[in-house]
Amino acid sequence: PYEIETPPGCEGWEEIYPYYGRFDEERREADEQRFWFWNSMHFPVPMPAFDAICIDTAYQALGSWQNRVFAVPPAMGIDWRCINGYIYISGNPVLDPEKVAERAGHFQKRAGYYYENWDELYGKWRTKMDALIAELGELHVPQLGEYEPDEVAFGDQETSYVAVLDAYRNALRLADVMWQHHFEFLLLGYGAYMTFAELCKANLPDIPDQHIAQMVAGLDVLLFRPDAELRRLARLAIETGVDSALVEGRSPEEIDTGLAESEAGRSWLAELETVKDPWFHMATGDGLYHTYGSWLDDPRIPYASLIGYVAALKAGENIERPTDHIAQERDRLATEYAALLDDGARQGFEQLLALSRTVFPYVEEHKFLCDYWFLTSWWNKIREFGDLLVAHGFFEDRDDIFQLSRLEVYSAIDELLLTWATGGQPRGPKYWPPIVARRKELLARLADWTPPPAVGAVPEAVLDPALIMLWGVTTQRVHAWAREQEGGSELTGTAASPGIVEGVARVVKTVGEIGDVRDGEILVCSITSPAWAPIFSKIQATVTDIGGVMSHAAIVCREYALPAVVGTGRATSAIKTGQRIRVDGTAGTVTILE
Repeated sequence: PYEIETPPGCEGWEEIYPYYGRFDEERREADEQRFWFWNSMHFPVPMPAFDAICIDTAYQALGSWQNRVFAVPPAMGIDWRCINGYIYISGNPVLDPEKVAERAGHFQKRAGYYYENWDELYGKWRTKMDALIAELGELHVPQLGEYEPDEVAFGDQETSYVAVLDAYRNALRLADVMWQHHFEFLLLGYGAYMTFAELCKANLPDIPDQHIAQMVAGLDVLLFRPDAELRRLARLAIETGVDSALVEGRSPEEIDTGLAESEAGRSWLAELETVKDPWFHMATGDGLYHTYGSWLDDPRIPYASLIGYVAALKAGENIERPTDHIAQERDRLATEYAALLDDGARQGFEQLLALSRTVFPYVEEHKFLCDYWFLTSWWNKIREFGDLLVAHGFFEDRDDIFQLSRLEVYSAIDELLLTWATGGQPRGPKYWPPIVARRKELLARLADWTPPPAVGAVPEAVLDPALIMLWGVTTQRVHAWAREQEGGSELTGTAASPGIVEGVARVVKTVGEIGDVRDGEILVCSITSPAWAPIFSKIQATVTDIGGVMSHAAIVCREYALPAVVGTGRATSAIKTGQRIRVDGTAGTVTILE
């Protein structure tokens, strides 16, 4: 990592990030001996300063649950470093056998309690998340007037400077609490699946990873509901005769205007409004950047899906997810593999399979409630603080707030409140705009740089369950990355969803390029988001740079019966839009044909 050069014109990028997030000389000896991989799943583009809160708080929460609460035997937590604006991560393994055994005792006791009481505890978790989202919605960002209201002088209302500081601190606290909730059950979901997979491989040495994953597929989860609602609305548009408004080439605003001209159209729009809360809280991307708004903020994805579904229905096509086929295949595999086991192994197989199916929904449902609904709403709440700073000349635009770190924002608000209270002249309106402009320029230039998928020493073994299940960073994959050379016509990855197809590639590196995807193309991206599920009716297959067999990309592709290869390491740099490629989701290979 220390040999990587800064791209021309990007000198000084380090100022954007905290001191502990950089490769420094003091840790050089240790860091060069570690394996670091680019977390393009969650951080595919250079990270704005404020958005880095989703690195710190996320890994604080993950480490707290994995290392300090459940004491997962082989792994503690995740460290991160930044290279030219891109986030690299490395797991902290537990190498001492005695410590692993000690941790196993804690894990069995605490994880066992969760597994035994899963439905009850998960129900309480849902209640906590609902309350947290409601608290965020009720958070008020005070404005600063010429004089304080009478309630301060004649009542018990706090002064505005206290209220603003409380509101900002509370906004940060809510984000911390969300990430705490986010990881409470997630690692246990992966742990149950990994234990089931280990039993399968111990007793069925030839079983493919893909078959293990298929045995827990076909379950009804919250995350697929928004797409189901879009399909229902498409059918309703045809049934009520308003489908002519939903045609290619019209913007959401134009469609709404056309529908509002008739009674039937207004009725359809009213039904759409009932769907928006909560289902339009889906994010347009992975949710970990302020630029990824919800469908409420940017309705182009759901409207494009509605147009596509209407066209497909009128052409006589089936637009439903193939849930029956997936469930039948799931049950067939489970029955046939169980029949190959002796009585003792079969009992463990059936128990662990049942547990995996019980805990699996959380692996996907937390995504909607935490990463999408909460985070997209939270970014908008932070924008209200941006509005406050714009109103007093500190910024030109509300989104400029994201070019400052959360601590720098606190400093700017502090100065604003000081000079507002005293009537003094603030330095901020002259101090912050040049910094904002410089950081925007740096991020734009860094976006043109292609990060290597991994740097540092290749590990002998990868044991962290989160790295394996979510990111697909397995021992085999890491060694494959080390062997692969730039160029060549074949890429290898994780066989995530079965099937073989050939077609034209569409490389998508940003959310804004989703609208470019055409019918019959093969989607090639850093990682897919479950929020992109509505476009899956257009594509033939998916190829990603990062991701494991239980990543969101893999799960969504299996649920839509789309061939998929994930975790190739370099698909978006090796493949160009317009090239013909062959995707073998059964073998885990991608071949560039032309």
